[in-house]
Amino acid sequence: MSTTTHGLGGLKYDPSRRARAPEWNVFFALIGIVLIFELVGRIFMGDSFLFNTRDNVDAIFNHQRLQIIILQVSITGIIALGVTQVIISGGIDLSSGSIVGATAMVAMSFAQVAMVNGNPNPKAIFAAQGWLDLPVIVPVMVGLGCGLLAGFVNGALVAYTKIPPFIATLGMMVTARGIAKWWSKGNPISFPTDSYAAIGKGMMPVVIFVGLAVLFHLILTYTRYGKHCYGIGSNEQAMRMSGINVEKSKVLIYVIAGLLSALAAIVLSSKNLTAQAGMGVMYELDAIAMAVIGGVSLQGGRGSIIGTVLGALIFGVIISGFTFLKLDAYYQEMVKGVIIVGAVVLDQWRQRGRGRG
Repeated sequence: MSTTTHGLGGLKYDPSRRARAPEWNVFFALIGIVLIFELVGRIFMGDSFLFNTRDNVDAIFNHQRLQIIILQVSITGIIALGVTQVIISGGIDLSSGSIVGATAMVAMSFAQVAMVNGNPNPKAIFAAQGWLDLPVIVPVMVGLGCGLLAGFVNGALVAYTKIPPFIATLGMMVTARGIAKWWSKGNPISFPTDSYAAIGKGMMPVVIFVGLAVLFHLILTYTRYGKHCYGIGSNEQAMRMSGINVEKSKVLIYVIAGLLSALAAIVLSSKNLTAQAGMGVMYELDAIAMAVIGGVSLQGGRGSIIGTVLGALIFGVIISGFTFLKLDAYYQEMVKGVIIVGAVVLDQWRQRGRGRG
């Protein structure tokens, strides 16, 4: 077996290992979970999880359930795309859920209409300033600006102060959640313009999620930025010796994660037609779980966007499957915890196997 050396400060690339894509394991796990719900549904409920069983419906597959599965994970999936890049680079981001809450509040306050049912908007934050009925680009850019700022602070703390990513992003998590509560004194913000509401309408969250997944898959696979992500996570010292500005790269990675969290907030508040300070609670853990289930190593240097998308689909199937079986919601949390721990244990076994090899 031949091994070639190139590029990233002498890091080795093994073509045979590249051929054995771990995403296939995640894909087969997804298929297995679907088949389990299908089998349990047939035996205990006399119904099908995946197929239509009603005589008045011509379609073979239950398209409505398939749409719900991907729709309910698409917003968290957008966050997971950014979290994936952070973890691949050897970091962690605990602040994404709180960034969602703060950004949703700020963006929605710039997206409000002046009149509601012929009366002045009772929840208008900037009525005195006249910042109502603004073009949709304004709240979107303000929201993305919030995410950019939060991501820059995270990245700068991690890169230049050498604070562990866990602590740096934990501080941002607490701060951003406080900002979300302070912004409107804990009151929800509602009544957006039609153009803002259209961002999260129907299947638009899915379209945005899939489009971003394709984009960042290409970026991580074919660009210098992607090589830097993997290189920093695999061997940061080798990257420095190669002349790569590791600090600048880390800041950029966290900025992108912040922007994606902000975009998720915009889509979520648009979809719900309201923003609340409690939005995004636990989203960061779900996003991390999607990435880890998808094969992203918490040790850094390994993982892919495709794997994260498959991990998100596994989450969606589990949630939809438990609903299909009419089981209480708290079982979902229990199963999530088991899956997360199991995925990390499997990752540790893979790491030890590679070390022995």
